[in-house]
This record gives sequence, C-alpha cells and structure tokens, in this order.
Amino acid sequence: MLRLHYAPRTISVAVAIALEEVGTAYDAMRVDFATAEQTKEDYRNINPKGRVPALETPEGILTETGALLEYVAPSLIPTDPFAAAKMRELMCYLNGTMHPHHAHGLRGERWADQEASFADMKQKVPERMADCCAYLEEHLAALPFAIGEMQVLSDPYLYVVLTWLKGDGVDIEDHPLLAAFQHRMNTQRSVQIAYEKGML
Repeated sequence: MLRLHYAPRTISVAVAIALEEVGTAYDAMRVDFATAEQTKEDYRNINPKGRVPALETPEGILTETGALLEYVAPSLIPTDPFAAAKMRELMCYLNGTMHPHHAHGLRGERWADQEASFADMKQKVPERMADCCAYLEEHLAALPFAIGEMQVLSDPYLYVVLTWLKGDGVDIEDHPLLAAFQHRMNTQRSVQIAYEKGML
C-alpha cells in the first residue's frame, strides 16, 4: 500500500488527485503544518527536506511532486515524445516559477531574515502571480493535449496551483482559459474526492 504524506491546500494534493484518478489505493497521511510537524524528527526521517509530498512505496520513499506524479500515474504521460515534453515543460514552469512566487507570500523566511523583507515580498505576490496567469493564458491553447480533461499529469498540478490564486490576490475570471480549465476540473470525480477528504 502506498502512503502519501501531504498537507492540505499544498501542491502535494496534486498527487492525491492523480491517485484517485487512476484508482490506486493509498493511505493519506496528513502532515500538520500548524504545528510544524514537517520540521520534526519523525517526519524528517521520512523526508529530510521537511517538505510535502513524500510517498512511501514498496521500493522506497519518493519526494518531489513531478516525480511522484510520474510514478503513480504513468498512464497520464503522453506517448508522443513532443507532447510528453510539453507536459513536463508546463510542470517545470509551475514548479520553478509560479510555485516560488506563491511561496514568497507565505514563507519569506526562506529568502530573507528581515521582517520588512517579508512584507515587501508578500506585496509583490499578486503582480507576479498575475503575470504567470497571463503567460499561461497565452500559451495553454498551444499545448498538444486537451487540458482539463485529466489526460495528462500537468492537469492536477495546474489545478492545485490555480486554487491558490484567490489567496494571492488574483481573480481567475480575468483569465478565461484558466477559468474554463478550473471549471472543467471541478467536475472530475478525483478532484471532488480531494475536496470531500478536506485536502483542498
């Protein structure tokens, strides 16, 4: 049995959605960020990075969202090499650009020590996230797969990132393609289960 260590409303929930989508049984192990459980010895023995997600498998422990997604749902990787590369390109953008912009508003201590710096970073989040949305809005239509139909691993990844927008001061309805994607994903049973379990 797989054991997924996750925290609600974090990117780790994308892995739970993928597991639900492909019908793989797993134990969901909630990591309590409110008590900083991710920083304590018991959890660091599972993931020394002190982050979620972490996945316990029969072969060993995996970390990093993109790696977990490919492990749990290989059927959602396009068989066409170009389409697969475009999927990974999108996930890399979400991981390397959009996720850090979001995190600057919540975890400024990763990048600075002064309280004034935290406030400055937080103030910048709506602008940066809106810029990312504008980029996605322009380029989603060019992707070689039907986004929002849960055909590729980037669908749950993008969906979870978009759930952060309201808290980041961005109105998704200003970006019609992203809004349509989110509305389609809301109808997926795997997404609904994540809500029912209190993950989102």
